[in-house]
Amino acid sequence: MFNENFKKMNNQAITVFYKWTAHPGKFEQLKDIYDQVFREMEENEPGTLGMQYYLDEEQGALVVHDSFADGAALGAHLGGTAAHHFGNLAQIAVPGPFFFCGDVPEDLKQAAIGMKMGAEFSTRIDGFLRD
Repeated sequence: MFNENFKKMNNQAITVFYKWTAHPGKFEQLKDIYDQVFREMEENEPGTLGMQYYLDEEQGALVVHDSFADGAALGAHLGGTAAHHFGNLAQIAVPGPFFFCGDVPEDLKQAAIGMKMGAEFSTRIDGFLRD
């Protein structure tokens, strides 16, 4: 599935990698919230090309990899699913860093910077994917 979605990506696609580190005793709650986030993104965000999350049990953290078709899809996610869960996540975990890769619209860049979560931005130069 990931390879199929990756092929759909074009120069407008945006990939975001980020981390949430749970406060002591809150790791299971963090995982539960991200199970909800995953389902909501899959069911309600057609502009989201893919979402994967990884457990780092030693650090009590989740590392997340999201792929969006374009800035509009990223904006829809940030204003929808992400906004819906951010308050609960911020109470139980420390966000960041967040790495945005692709052509992120300026208003979304400024919003991410304003949230003080360690947002960094890079534009695509080139790349490939093997089947």
